Amino acid sequence: MAGGDQPFSHRSSLKQSNKPFKSRHATKGALKAKNKGTSREGKAEHAKSVKSRSIASHKADRRNAARIEQRKKRLDAQSNARLFQGLHATPKIVAVVPLCPDVSAHATTRALFASIEHEYTESNGTALMTQVPRRELPFSVERFKQRIQFVPTGRHLLQILEAVRVADMVLFVLSANEQVDKFGEATMSAIKSQGVPTVVTAVQHLETNPAKKHGAIRESLHYYMHHHFAVEQRVFSTHDTNECVAVLRHITSQRPKNIVWRDRHPYLLVDRLAFSPNADGEGTLGTLSVTGFVRGNKLDVNRLVHIPNYGDFQMSQILAEPVKRRANDMADEPQVLGVADPELQEPLVAQNEPDPMEGEQTWPTEEELAEADERVRRLRQQGDDGMDADSPSLFAGKDGKKRRVPKGTSSYQAAWILDNDDADEEDEGEDDDDDEEMDEDDETTKMHDFKHQDEDVEDSQDDGDDKEEEEYDVVDLEDRNMKFDALDADEEREQLEEYLRRQKESRDDLEFPDEVDTPQHIPARERFQRYRGLKSFRNSAWDPYENLPVDYSRIFQFQNFRRTRKRVMDSVEDGPGVAAGTYVTVHIKDVPREAFDNHDPSRMMAIFGLLPHEHKMSTVNITMRRTAEYTDPIKSKDAVVLMCGFRRYVVRPVYSTYTRGGPNNVHKFERFLQHGPPSVATMYAPIQFGPAPVLVFKHDAAGEHTWTPENTLPLIATGNLMDLDPLRIIAKRIILTGHPFKVHKRGAVIRYMFFNPEDVMYFKPVQLVTKLGRTGHIKESLGTHGYMKCLFDAGIKAHDTVCMHLYKRVFPKWNTAPFADFSAVPPPLDVAAPGDDDAMVE
Repeated sequence: MAGGDQPFSHRSSLKQSNKPFKSRHATKGALKAKNKGTSREGKAEHAKSVKSRSIASHKADRRNAARIEQRKKRLDAQSNARLFQGLHATPKIVAVVPLCPDVSAHATTRALFASIEHEYTESNGTALMTQVPRRELPFSVERFKQRIQFVPTGRHLLQILEAVRVADMVLFVLSANEQVDKFGEATMSAIKSQGVPTVVTAVQHLETNPAKKHGAIRESLHYYMHHHFAVEQRVFSTHDTNECVAVLRHITSQRPKNIVWRDRHPYLLVDRLAFSPNADGEGTLGTLSVTGFVRGNKLDVNRLVHIPNYGDFQMSQILAEPVKRRANDMADEPQVLGVADPELQEPLVAQNEPDPMEGEQTWPTEEELAEADERVRRLRQQGDDGMDADSPSLFAGKDGKKRRVPKGTSSYQAAWILDNDDADEEDEGEDDDDDEEMDEDDETTKMHDFKHQDEDVEDSQDDGDDKEEEEYDVVDLEDRNMKFDALDADEEREQLEEYLRRQKESRDDLEFPDEVDTPQHIPARERFQRYRGLKSFRNSAWDPYENLPVDYSRIFQFQNFRRTRKRVMDSVEDGPGVAAGTYVTVHIKDVPREAFDNHDPSRMMAIFGLLPHEHKMSTVNITMRRTAEYTDPIKSKDAVVLMCGFRRYVVRPVYSTYTRGGPNNVHKFERFLQHGPPSVATMYAPIQFGPAPVLVFKHDAAGEHTWTPENTLPLIATGNLMDLDPLRIIAKRIILTGHPFKVHKRGAVIRYMFFNPEDVMYFKPVQLVTKLGRTGHIKESLGTHGYMKCLFDAGIKAHDTVCMHLYKRVFPKWNTAPFADFSAVPPPLDVAAPGDDDAMVE
């Protein structure tokens, strides 16, 4: 080695020095800011005292917050214990749900009763397990100090959802021999979307397998349930008596989960039902007496109650049912807990009645029509030279620029005229949507329920203007009582053509969104006269009160939805009413007799109390996402069965993008509900304060498919209640496309977008875009076949596609109707009442 015995080594160049965690010295700027306004000595003394006090105060604040949280949890646990514990306390509701085809919910319930030698008695679809003295039976539920009310269900999805909706716990029954079938998977998906309470799992037919396989079967079933609910739980066997007792012990020891949307409403599980007709002698209406425990929130006698399948009704009084302490005790007289006050009771009015004579209806005179025709004729003759100097009036927009517009154009209409940023264009723009562009079939009326009562409105709910979407005839399938294999060849061919047509429309909408063909048999200015061009979809002003349909005069709108919602929730918690856990009899007046006659004693029944304003109609917006299992097209305005919280009705929603909407609150209309990101469904429906889960099922208007154990309507989408916003603008977009015929630098001759020069001049003010990102405008019309000379901001390619975006506002259809699960004809839609709250605008 050179230089001695020591080995040669280079000095490391990767020496790392980390910055200290805290600086040892403060900078001059930090000291100056710290001592600002005070002397250094006084600031130092003050800093010492503040530091010592802040450390102590922060520690005390954390200790107080922890103590308050601990006290809150303790009070919740005590209230929960007082609600469910005791000899005559409120029983826990346990829904028994079978998931496999070879299991039985009733057999499981009987096994649980037999494990403690309790008598099994079923009434109104429920079986109540009460306390029995230990001296009489060796195994007694008295040790648990609770009562349990089981609700065994069959393989009927609607009955299962109704039971889980009011249950404190759910007992899922699996099989040791068969797997969960398609019905069980659909049931699990629907329950998870609706809201899952505390879950318990049991298995049947475990004894039919060898004992050495029991552990593997339990582990497999535990893994399946853990995949769905992600909770560690034991799988109990219904064949073993000790495990059945363990199930009861587990049910009584667990604290039920709170479901927010349900606990905000009062509800009763019916124990007894009685009906007394009114004194008018007809017998069609009467008083329905419902007996049960009040659950959830307080029940106010002046509010409304909802009876599934029949709508909303008023209460006359609430009586406290006497409780017998012993079998030989005499029953006391019922105590009146509340009597309805006619002045405070919420009325049954769901919608406004529009007055056709309210407001002045002005129709154009013959002189005005002749003047409009003359103005259109001059526009066609002038072509590229623009309008005459004496015909337009000048309007100064918000941006300070002056625009030349036709006579009679309002300031709002002038704001829609698009500016032309190109220096070669002589005119600033033309009016693209005049008053004479209205459809002849549209009904013009006045908007009575909103602030702008001086604007004309039109009924835009007809589908006649959407010819690009519905060029086919709807097949009449009313007579479909026959089986599928009994259909004749013509009807089967029509159904196949209808199915293939809808599939093609859905694929085209996904691949070429909003693109339509310009019709050749009708002028484009007439076909698309209700559409308008927007310079900016996000920022262009759009008056939400313009051209509203007549249905908007029937709904209600909140001035401030969040403020009203908070006031309603506070009034329910602090207001009057019967507290939860009280055993009462509720007298509901003017109920149809069919509600009592059609009641199946083997099925569970529950009623729900409504919050203020929840009976009135408004536009409800729901966030919705398609399920992966359903693959058929779902088109806007198709009838679906909607289950929102405790309500169930048939609606025809329109879908739009789930976006913020920008300052103008405009959202793009979606023709089909596609898989992928969520969409917003807008419909006319009763008001409901969220959050609330939403389940959407396919609806068969012909009545071929009903909810039976053998046939279940498919779950097509799930979601949540978003808000109530009648001013949400849903804009339907169409794209007219053209192709370059000749290209020279920035200029190009475009064809196939229009087929006559009048259409070219009519749509001249609308901006053009290309699929490769260029923007431009129409310069002039060429020839007589719709060719047009266009100018763009940069050169375009010969293979590019020129597009023109047009928009119009769409509205849902007013056809909300209740959905009943029995064969009788459903009654009319619930009718509810306008309130006297100042937050509601009529």
